[in-house]
Amino acid sequence: MKLFYSPTSPFVRKVSVLILETGLQVERIPGSGTPLDPGQAPIAQNPLGKVPTLLTDEGQAIFDSRVICRYLDDKAGAGLYQPDTWAILTQEALADGILEAALLMVYEGRLRPEELRFAPWVEGQSAKIDRALDLLETAPPEGALTMGQIALGCALGYLDFRHGPRDWRARRPRLAAWAEGIAARPSMLATLPA
Repeated sequence: MKLFYSPTSPFVRKVSVLILETGLQVERIPGSGTPLDPGQAPIAQNPLGKVPTLLTDEGQAIFDSRVICRYLDDKAGAGLYQPDTWAILTQEALADGILEAALLMVYEGRLRPEELRFAPWVEGQSAKIDRALDLLETAPPEGALTMGQIALGCALGYLDFRHGPRDWRARRPRLAAWAEGIAARPSMLATLPA
């Protein structure tokens, strides 16, 4: 199998953590671009030009990190979506929503000319993140490692990486304590953004 990746993509990180946790053998191929310039994006494998994109041993392209993670979990028999599949998928979707909002904020600040930036839109993305984090503070994840926990660990790590000055931890000590634990896993340490 081959994984097209970018070293700073939080969605690639999710897949990479799963690969390390399961011990699957996957070749990594650089494939990054931006919405304005596809660069090395895997357009031949994924018309959307997004990473991660997985090319299976049979030559099938699989894309979107959630689909790739389900495929790899199934292939490895890891059970990262068990025992409560719907709760785990919902937690993964919440984490992905945090990532999407955080990434959109980065794009707004880096790709849009300053005179065209729309502060209320950025504030709306920030509010989504805050609501999700506030919910997670009321009941931080617990129990055996799941894909939802991996996704959440990657989302929180991305907030630290790209939005550090926001200091999401200050008002959420329970979630921050959980984040410290998952961040110490070898798979998380090995996939820190470059």
